[in-house]
Amino acid sequence: MSAQIIPTRTPAETALAEAFAAAKPALPGGAEVAKLREESFAAFHDAGLPHRRVEAWHYTDLRALMREALPIAPLPAAAAIEALRAEFAGPGALAQRLVLVDGAFAPELSDSMPAGVVVRSLASVLAEGRPDLIALLAGQGLGAKDPIAALNAALMQDGVVIEVAPGAQIAEPINLVYATAASAPSACFTRSLIVVGAGASVRLAETSHGKGARRGQTFGCLVVSVGDGAKFDHTAMVTETVAGSVRLETFIAHVGAEAKFDSFALITGGGLVRRQIFMRFDGADSVASLRGVSLLRGREHADTTLFVEHGAPNCSGRETFKYILDEESTGVFQGKIHVAPHAQKTDGKMLSRALLLSDTAAMNNKPELEIFADDVACGHGATCGGLNVDQLFYLQARGLPFAEAESLLLDAFAGELVDEIENEALVAGFRAEIAKWLSARSKG
Repeated sequence: MSAQIIPTRTPAETALAEAFAAAKPALPGGAEVAKLREESFAAFHDAGLPHRRVEAWHYTDLRALMREALPIAPLPAAAAIEALRAEFAGPGALAQRLVLVDGAFAPELSDSMPAGVVVRSLASVLAEGRPDLIALLAGQGLGAKDPIAALNAALMQDGVVIEVAPGAQIAEPINLVYATAASAPSACFTRSLIVVGAGASVRLAETSHGKGARRGQTFGCLVVSVGDGAKFDHTAMVTETVAGSVRLETFIAHVGAEAKFDSFALITGGGLVRRQIFMRFDGADSVASLRGVSLLRGREHADTTLFVEHGAPNCSGRETFKYILDEESTGVFQGKIHVAPHAQKTDGKMLSRALLLSDTAAMNNKPELEIFADDVACGHGATCGGLNVDQLFYLQARGLPFAEAESLLLDAFAGELVDEIENEALVAGFRAEIAKWLSARSKG
């Protein structure tokens, strides 16, 4: 949307402009990166915080919901790093982990990677200025019109850049862990990139460390480039978000020819969460799946918005998202499949399913198809409803109390997509998170 529809700048928009002016001299990168930052912030400044008149943000009026902009998180102190080191040394610590603390890469808390994987901080890559990596980090056109993706590009502090060598087969997941050390709520701007070489195979798992690991305001972006014939699996545990916080995650993915791409995300916790996905099939004969589950209570708000562009022929895409909404929570699903004129033989299907457990819960669905090819098989659907009363009666008739019967059905509804993850340890972790949410709900 043009700036003309914004009569005045909000305090949050003014604060963000001041933060960018103050921070940009110290932000990493040479002349080309500085130019990218300036252009990105100009795009954000022209648009302002997105609001109801912006179609892609119609159900998440950020201009009204985000009243202030928090100060950018400082670099973590040495004492905070040492405290986190002790926590990561405890039982059950994740292996092959890469840790970001308040948006800054912490190599002293991270593990060495297996052969075939090279990891560097975003700050060092920006300073080096490799044109190929900078172009990938910029998104190559995906998400270019989104003001929040532009704001992240302007203020990106740090992150990780992971390069997986062609043909490398990485058996165990690489764990990208987000931790917090700041004593007061603050804003983090992270951008990470993973480049999967041709014929390689890798799994990336995003998690948060500890309760409150996502408090304040988070503007995150993960960019993925999947080479020809490669296999990329991804999971994101968007949990432990504190009430009153704002968490805006952008996921950009380029999929090459004859590649396999799979991504799953679980959203729970308080505050406002928006996860927006921009994916493009750049090569023919590829298969991709996007899935997610959102569990919401109270006045929580979770928005999943995706744009899938079929830019090559004979590709298959599946997008399936489920919501369980209780009390006064609000769920949003917006999905658009775009099929280019030359992307013949496209097979694309998109589905949103929501269970509403309260009369005051709300679900907003807006699936779309934009097809310019004539030999395709595409479809979309959206359903909203309550639990099946016959199934509840069946379980109660066999001696289960109502609350237990209800939780059993809810667990089955949410867990169906979790079970499609091809890693037993990750499945167990997601199942445990769902069980924790259901237990908290039953206790009121």
